[in-house]
Amino acid sequence: MKSVVIYSTNSCMYCRMAKDFFRENKVEYTEKDVYLDEKARNEMVKMTGQSGVPVIKIGDEVIIGFDKATIKELLGL
Repeated sequence: MKSVVIYSTNSCMYCRMAKDFFRENKVEYTEKDVYLDEKARNEMVKMTGQSGVPVIKIGDEVIIGFDKATIKELLGL
């Protein structure tokens, strides 16, 4: 399975939806809270050029927002 990283904040509804989706589909992921972690925030901005969350990285692919169809496709679900 490809590695999954989600850049998120606790107050983001779409971040919660994405994490719930991962749990429901038994997808292991690493969470980086960009509100609390300046290094993660800088990493996300450098990667995407923007500061909105969620940003989901699956393997080498980066998805901005909770795009369930693209996530399912990239994970083969």
